[in-house]
Amino acid sequence: MSTVLFTHSYFYRLDAKQWKFKQPYPPLGSLQAAAAAREAGFDVRFFDVALRHEPGEVDDVLKEYRPDYFVIYDDGFNYLTKMCLTLMREAAIKMAQLAKKARAKVIICSSDSSDHYDKYLDAGVDFVVRGEGEESVNELLQQLASQGDFREIPGIVFRLGQKTIVTRQRPVLRDLDSLPLPAWDLVDLEPYRSIWMKNHGYFSLNAATTRGCPYKCNWCAKPIYGNRYNSRSPEHVVNELEFLLQKFQPDHFWMCDDIFGLKPGWLQQFSKLVREKGLKFRYKIQSRVDLLLEENAIEALASSGADTVWVGAESGSQKILDAMEKGTTTEEIRKATQILKQHQIKVGFFLQFGYLGETKSDIQSTLEMVLDQMPDEIGISISYPLPGTKFYETVKGQLSEKQNWTDSDDLAMMYRGTFSPAYYRLLHRYIHSRYRIRRGWEQIKKRKIKLRAFASMLFHSPVSLIQGWKLNRLEHAAG
Repeated sequence: MSTVLFTHSYFYRLDAKQWKFKQPYPPLGSLQAAAAAREAGFDVRFFDVALRHEPGEVDDVLKEYRPDYFVIYDDGFNYLTKMCLTLMREAAIKMAQLAKKARAKVIICSSDSSDHYDKYLDAGVDFVVRGEGEESVNELLQQLASQGDFREIPGIVFRLGQKTIVTRQRPVLRDLDSLPLPAWDLVDLEPYRSIWMKNHGYFSLNAATTRGCPYKCNWCAKPIYGNRYNSRSPEHVVNELEFLLQKFQPDHFWMCDDIFGLKPGWLQQFSKLVREKGLKFRYKIQSRVDLLLEENAIEALASSGADTVWVGAESGSQKILDAMEKGTTTEEIRKATQILKQHQIKVGFFLQFGYLGETKSDIQSTLEMVLDQMPDEIGISISYPLPGTKFYETVKGQLSEKQNWTDSDDLAMMYRGTFSPAYYRLLHRYIHSRYRIRRGWEQIKKRKIKLRAFASMLFHSPVSLIQGWKLNRLEHAAG
């Protein structure tokens, strides 16, 4: 029986911003692929690098297991892997090279390798699996183990001599209930639990109910699961959550779908089953404001334990939302936020600055939206040109040698925006300062002031004045 060592390439410690948050999740997609390979009859081992210090640590594991095949399979459910961070690419390549020295065949499946397969093949990787990978990896492993013909396997890239062979795209997997549950037994969850409990007082695990997204926001790439939407049944999902609750006792789940509960009637059935089984947990999701306004959606979320909903607000300017082809309105953002708050569900806004054509007025509209609606959390990024998107095609002629962020706090402007990169870096801090000041005042008005929020308000009040002055200087310099 062939031995297959699975790993992935997202090291939390190499991403300073995410490591500071202390909210690590195990590599769900990687464990799913490992489970599928094990079900196919392979002797599967797993090396989880998420909490490790550096990629060289894989060397001892390679020496211990002496695998025939080394599979770097990134967690496609974790949005952090979609950004193709340079540090993680370097980590993947280093691990691949160590595996080659250990005489293992190296296979990689990730967003970055799907987009830039030549970089990995040049570094010595034997096969790149593009897109959704469980079936392609298993078929490739079977052909390699039997010394069969792998040249027509859909969804792979490899070299024959100096020629790069890209096979046809593999059809998407539609029956998600047919997949085995992730191989949770192959990963040690106690270090994750310890970090969560020490820093947040509860333990959160991740689960996925869907694959893909059918919407066509022109800046959003879908290198793994594509521009489609397939869903597991509510029954299958609830059974998995029940298993995880009994086995690992998490307090909370992150439903890491691009969009949770899009299929008509899915949310209502999910909520019904959770209540019938008497399951008690809290969870957070990502959704769209227009979907949340559909009949009983927010009520179903509230009754099943949802405590946080992150929405892609992106901008307070309808002009920018339309340019992004977002398909939502600022009025829908306002209304969905109000209804979520009425049901005691916290709201998170994803915000994006620097999109093509954005003006000072558009930025001001976004700030006003944040201060008016006061979501419970905000996440700010700079528009990031991902390969395969309409946005990327528009700006690719402006891209320099730097086309990836080093880490998720890089926020470099990689094309010509309205203002300078320094402006957008400072804008990120300014929006956060204004938000924290308003949060402090809101608590004072409700007579629920917390010492930490009050101290933050006092700190950021003079800081925001200085930041605003510097922004004006940078704006005039750009003019």
